[in-house]
Amino acid sequence: MENNLKTEVQIINAFVDNNAGGNSAGVVLNADHLSNKQKLSIAQKIGLSETAFVSKSTLADFKLDFFTPKRQIAHCGHATIAVFSYLSQLNLIQNSISSKETIDGTRDILITENLAFMEQKTPYYQEVPALEQKILQSLGITGNDILSEAPISLVNTGNSFIIVPVKNATTLKNIKPDYDLINQISEELDLVGFYIFCTETSHRERVASTRMFAPRYGIDEEAATGMAAGPLACYLFDKLHLKNNRMFVRIQTNLDFS
Repeated sequence: MENNLKTEVQIINAFVDNNAGGNSAGVVLNADHLSNKQKLSIAQKIGLSETAFVSKSTLADFKLDFFTPKRQIAHCGHATIAVFSYLSQLNLIQNSISSKETIDGTRDILITENLAFMEQKTPYYQEVPALEQKILQSLGITGNDILSEAPISLVNTGNSFIIVPVKNATTLKNIKPDYDLINQISEELDLVGFYIFCTETSHRERVASTRMFAPRYGIDEEAATGMAAGPLACYLFDKLHLKNNRMFVRIQTNLDFS
């Protein structure tokens, strides 16, 4: 990146729970003049899991490019929510329905009272029995730790994740991720990463506790992720037959268990 290039970056927390926590995203407006190389360099300097770059679009209201410190990613949930909530607060969105263009097509965005809700694709499911033992090994768990009625599955609603259902919060806490092996499996299956969940929670309103690992994109463990929570909600609805109209999940990290 050019040494004299100055770029203003907003740091915005999305998926805040009762005005606390959430996941920080970098947001760069008016990014039309930036090359992908410059965007990656900015994302590396910011050092957050994802940074969103907002440009003009001929296909949607806004064009969004997402970069981790390691590479470009097709979609990012918390950065999308951060962008559209921020744009709404700046009065740059006049209607309740907006839209984003990404490298993977367009998606609708619902805006209500400065809150943003994003569309995801219809879920695609694929079981991966040939890799199941390798997946378990990468997390330091065994088949006895998995919910018997719920398969380990690849789920895609725009990005692909391996969804791993474990029996309880203790198992979730004790996961010892082998990042090299997770990265290897993620490359093989073209994943963003692994999303591990249990239905045991410390909050009655929450339907699942989760952890997410995405070393392929330079994210060892993510604090809150919309692009994985979407596939999980579909999985809970279709595979575990949880027919809630609205689902809240609690994102755990290794820090929550320390």
